[in-house]
Amino acid sequence: MDQFTINLLFVGASFALYIGIAIWARAGSTSEFYAAGRGVHPVTNGMATAADWMSAASFISMAGLIAFTGYDNSSFLMGWTGGYVLLALLLAPYLRKFGKFTVSEFIGDRFYSPTARVVAVICLIVASTTYVIGQMTGVGVAFGRFLEVSNTTGLLIGACVVFAYAVFGGMKGVTYTQVAQYVVLIMAYTIPAIFISLQLTGNPIPALGLFGDHASSGTPLLQTLDQIVSELGFNEYTAHHADTFNMVLFTLSLMIGTAGLPHVIMRFFTVPKVADARWSAGWALVFIALLYLTAPAVGAMARLNITEMMWPNGTSGEPVSVEMIESDARYDWMATWQQTGLLGWEDKNGDGKIAYFNDKDADTVAKAEAAGWGSENELTKFNRDILVLANPEIANLPGWVIGLVAAGGLAAALSTAAGLLLAISSAVSHDLMKGQLTPNISEKGELLSARIAMAVAIAVATYLGLNPPGFAAQTVALAFGLAAASIFPALMMGIFTKVNNKGAVAGMLAGLIVTLIYIFLHKGWFFIPGTNSFTDADPLLGTIKSTSFGAIGAMINFAVAFTVSKMTAPIPAEIEELVESVRVPRGAGAAVDH
Repeated sequence: MDQFTINLLFVGASFALYIGIAIWARAGSTSEFYAAGRGVHPVTNGMATAADWMSAASFISMAGLIAFTGYDNSSFLMGWTGGYVLLALLLAPYLRKFGKFTVSEFIGDRFYSPTARVVAVICLIVASTTYVIGQMTGVGVAFGRFLEVSNTTGLLIGACVVFAYAVFGGMKGVTYTQVAQYVVLIMAYTIPAIFISLQLTGNPIPALGLFGDHASSGTPLLQTLDQIVSELGFNEYTAHHADTFNMVLFTLSLMIGTAGLPHVIMRFFTVPKVADARWSAGWALVFIALLYLTAPAVGAMARLNITEMMWPNGTSGEPVSVEMIESDARYDWMATWQQTGLLGWEDKNGDGKIAYFNDKDADTVAKAEAAGWGSENELTKFNRDILVLANPEIANLPGWVIGLVAAGGLAAALSTAAGLLLAISSAVSHDLMKGQLTPNISEKGELLSARIAMAVAIAVATYLGLNPPGFAAQTVALAFGLAAASIFPALMMGIFTKVNNKGAVAGMLAGLIVTLIYIFLHKGWFFIPGTNSFTDADPLLGTIKSTSFGAIGAMINFAVAFTVSKMTAPIPAEIEELVESVRVPRGAGAAVDH
């Protein structure tokens, strides 16, 4: 059986499972559509939350970014994991105690203001739509490769699949679909990693193999990798080279952005009690750790494998020949990925070899010219988002493992896309339509408006996903920055301070607008290519990149909110009592459908 057929079997079987579950658990009421009827077990919710959380950025893109940068991109791991701890300790139990369906509803009621609720909806839609772009980028990469079509065609197919099960299932259908997706994605991530760790280090646990010895050389794996990449003119893998201030800001942006993401917070509205919200968070951290402890090993081992394939005789020998790439079965993955447009190479000096090195390093270029390899890197394109999906092919693993990774990559992207689309549709139908514009809308009409909003969001995300502002994880980092600057401060101030409605509205608008403008100045207005005035390589403010600005935006939000609140009337007595009651650790209010 050929690889294409194996891929179709794995992907087709997983999709049939997801759509079947969505039909079985189809939402029949607004309570089921928004909060799965509040009857989800904490372990089930923890697994669904992990799938919701571990998006295309975690599964597809993160290891690729770590692989080609090394230690400096470990901030993705630190920020996302630390942020989840913040969410579990500071927000989830209190928001569940409040007993509402959505984040925007909490902000509107806590700050006793319809305007605050509408502003929260706007912030939520902006952050979630940016996040969905990253997921659709990952969907396009995965579908493009495993269905052997272009990246664009893969993106369009993926959009149709998301539409099929997310629009009809609602939170109830998505919850149980995400449990199945977690099982698929964690198997797809860890099984290839175990195989590759055994090949390279003899240790079946990738996280331990990363710090073990390289089997063929007998030296520590990371030391071997450092030596090889340094000889090719790249930065040492384990050393810190980036700007420390920007790295700290980036990690902080990811942390507080995580704690402000509405699609993750919504999961804690689905459990019966406040205590279940805490247990859900604990279980989710356990399930997330299985992937996050493996990701650094996947990145390092993949980088070593790729480099050794491009230099089969070692860096002191000759680079791989074009003939070998075209005739040796071990290199078939290169031709397959080339069809997607995400991998490319070119024999620029006509010597019949593809020399891979850092052509920005003068010493390496001089060495390459002296050896007759030319002065330019001939591996012209290696999209970071393909690394995890290509990993089993690079390591020459069995066909069924490749098929499993195909299903896992798609599960990761689709599970998070569905959660984000639910957050967007809930904000539009429940907070905007029922909460503000048409308060007398029927339950049937509200469900219809939620599904229409979700369909429109899918269309917008698909269009923007055709020209994303970065790799999947980088695009997602922008969404985290927007959530950090707008939603997180409002939630924290709503639970732990007595900031009034005017302060909250002013803070959210200030944080969102300043952060959005900073991102657009670096990534292009509305992410349109070529409309940017700066780049992250040469940012507007010192060394602060657009992906790191969320932490600054959050500080602006807090400062504006407290200043405006001090200058205006204090919160009413009944709201002060409400704030105090939310922090009492006993009992949970029943959900109120306004």
